[in-house]
Amino acid sequence: MKTEIFASFDGTQLALHRHGSGRPLVLLHGLFSSAQMNWIKWGHHEVIADKGYEVLMLDFRVHGESEAPREPEKYPLNVLVRDVAALVDHLGIEDYDLGGFSLGARTSLHAVAHGVLHPARLIVGGMGTAGLGEWAKRSAYFKRVIDEFENIPRGDPAYFSMQFLKSQGVDRVAARLLLDTMPDLDLGLLPNVTMPTLVVCGDEDRDNGSAPALAELLPNADYVEVPGTHMGSVTKPDLGLAMANWLGEQDG
Repeated sequence: MKTEIFASFDGTQLALHRHGSGRPLVLLHGLFSSAQMNWIKWGHHEVIADKGYEVLMLDFRVHGESEAPREPEKYPLNVLVRDVAALVDHLGIEDYDLGGFSLGARTSLHAVAHGVLHPARLIVGGMGTAGLGEWAKRSAYFKRVIDEFENIPRGDPAYFSMQFLKSQGVDRVAARLLLDTMPDLDLGLLPNVTMPTLVVCGDEDRDNGSAPALAELLPNADYVEVPGTHMGSVTKPDLGLAMANWLGEQDG
């Protein structure tokens, strides 16, 4: 695996982790996580690469090895969609697949539903209808985690999220700016997502609402359930296997 840095549309330096060779698969991680935490640590990237793919794993701005600017002008609406578009342009790829988990999934759906990106196939992990159409509620939860960071007591539902942010070394000033760039997605735009799509979600994952309901709203979707909660499902081999099996073998 190799890591490279490229400049996004506004000059922000973003990290890209590349593994394997073959058909391009762009993978996007979850909120306050990273490519390392979602894809690499648990070996999902290797399982997929073994099927004949180059797995292209972006660290979003404010995450992983990418920059976390604190200037408000670095956070226009849907900035992450623009970053992924900048990545695709940087790579110079036209025929590729796209996948994401949680924030990565909603970013992918925003990009495709609005016609910004045109992958051949799409993977939507850990995402349901509420995570798209009711994002403002989810965002408010994370803003509270940031604003009350050192004062959240054990036993509070937000305590685990606070500990996770701390473990990932997330810049809270930049993170709060980022949260304001993520609008709800009009579920009426989902019929625009016409490519074959895998909706994959943990059997105990209710963090972003109903994944089966999301699959029903997509014109060409398969739904696969894997073991685990929202945070737990990414730590199990079943997630990577489900993605790899759905994508299938690539010739040569």
